[in-house]
Amino acid sequence: MNTGQFNIDFMGARRVAVAFSAVVIAASLVSLVARGLNFGLDFTGGDLLELTYEGEADLADIRAALNEEGFENPLVQNFGTTSDVLVRLPLQAESEEGDTRARVIAALQARDPTVELRRADFVGPQVGEELTERGGLAMLIALVLIFVYVMLRFRWKFAAGTISALVHDVIVVVGFFSIFGFGFDLTILAAILATIGYSLNDTIVVFDRIRENFRLMRRGSAVEVINRSINQMLGRTMITSFTTLLVLICLFLLGGETVSGFALALIVGVVVGTYSSIYVASASALALNVSPADLIPPKREEIDSLP
Repeated sequence: MNTGQFNIDFMGARRVAVAFSAVVIAASLVSLVARGLNFGLDFTGGDLLELTYEGEADLADIRAALNEEGFENPLVQNFGTTSDVLVRLPLQAESEEGDTRARVIAALQARDPTVELRRADFVGPQVGEELTERGGLAMLIALVLIFVYVMLRFRWKFAAGTISALVHDVIVVVGFFSIFGFGFDLTILAAILATIGYSLNDTIVVFDRIRENFRLMRRGSAVEVINRSINQMLGRTMITSFTTLLVLICLFLLGGETVSGFALALIVGVVVGTYSSIYVASASALALNVSPADLIPPKREEIDSLP
């Protein structure tokens, strides 16, 4: 059996890790209650306009023109080329859909007559509320199905550890966006669901090795088996996390504002998910007194048939 090159006592530091996680989760929950999330247009409703210029668009000048026209907190960013601009406007009080678009075009054409409107969409507040409800429901259903899957593949103690890690990851990522006030839209929600999948994959791989080692190390304690399993998978986990983070960092730095939030959420999610698969999922299963009896099915007694 390949024992790997690492011999780190991960479970020896589990109490420190639990205390650290408790502090981070508490800070996230306090921020969510006190400040909430900076919901984007997908959830709050508003106007989305795609504009095109003959030359390079001046984003700062566009923001200034919209502010002078009375639009607060407009989101202006390039997409595709430097001549294409995406404008997101929060829901305007006492303003009709067509009136808002006409005001935007008039304000921008006063500074640059070459601007043209390519596409305009409107998201009403009722649609935003529906997206919020469906997004939360999708996350809840995903967690329930994951619990059932892990319970059937392993045992309920491992399922409880898996769900603890996933709930930990979701709270920390959402709390990160709440604490720092970053915009929260559907792309961030998609990144959180992707984080759940990434963290689940890491956890399942570790649990598979724990189950195998419980069968091989019959005389080892649960702490020894879990430590051995994590150390054996540490090289694989580090390589996977590093290569994933490398891609996401490049996407965050070079992908533009359109995907920067998605990449940032996944960066936080990969880091937190790697941590939780070691210190939350495994430590939770250990706290529930997982043992070889939880994984090894009882032997069936063979009864000789009567002549």
